[in-house]
Amino acid sequence: MARIQFWTVAALIISIGFLFMNFRDWLPYDSAKKVTYEIAGRWELPIELREVSGIAWLRDNTIAAVQDEDGIIFLYDLQRQKVTQEIKFGHAGDYEGLAVHDKDAYLLESNGTITIVKNFQDHDRTVTSFDTGFDIENNMESLEYDAQNNRLLIIPKDRDAASDRVKSIYAFSLRTNTLDPKPIYTIDMGDEVLKNFREKKLYKTFRPSDMAIHPQTGEMYVLEGSKPKLLILDKQGTAQHAYKFDKRIFPQPEGITFDPDGTLYIASEGKKDGIGTITELKLLP
Repeated sequence: MARIQFWTVAALIISIGFLFMNFRDWLPYDSAKKVTYEIAGRWELPIELREVSGIAWLRDNTIAAVQDEDGIIFLYDLQRQKVTQEIKFGHAGDYEGLAVHDKDAYLLESNGTITIVKNFQDHDRTVTSFDTGFDIENNMESLEYDAQNNRLLIIPKDRDAASDRVKSIYAFSLRTNTLDPKPIYTIDMGDEVLKNFREKKLYKTFRPSDMAIHPQTGEMYVLEGSKPKLLILDKQGTAQHAYKFDKRIFPQPEGITFDPDGTLYIASEGKKDGIGTITELKLLP
């Protein structure tokens, strides 16, 4: 009888451990700072944007979006709740990041390639691609246009060029079309702000999926899709807050953008047979 009880308890412990390892992402971090937010709007995207991977504010009620397979920029009208235009700019690829400035669009592939589409809404658009020196091992997903310095900003999702202990933000000059190997900001995976998200493999502590500069404050909002969270850096690049998101609302947040007034939008992929979404979010004090 004692032997049966022992094996019963052992099996129960193993089962609990298995369930924890598989569903721990759905559990709250005990001491993590919880983000309090208000969902001000939510849009279900069409099937072609189920794997939405990057978004950028365009104008009025329109957000530009890209998904991670086709060389197409989708223009989504929030008011009409529909895609109003599809702009084919190139071949199939793993497109992860999108930024827009004036008449030009910028795209980032996971292998680090940056594609510039001049006059992307015109028939005479021109497309040019540039190598940044990063590759698939770095797994590049995040792209933002820095209007103050006329440059693009990128950050590795996985392994940084310098060390597994950091994730650095690098600048790609739109004047010379070259990447500065010296980062402008560095996020330390051992930072106190990230202590509640620490992983055994340190580089997995924070895995950026997109980023956006707040137009009013200059703060950098860096998103993670793997284990949904948001990291906010101040104008000097110092980590201020890290928040965990509800995975039921944001299964895999891959895109983030602001409108000129500072309204925050987050795009999330639809898991498995789920639906891609864009959510208007208000962070509460």
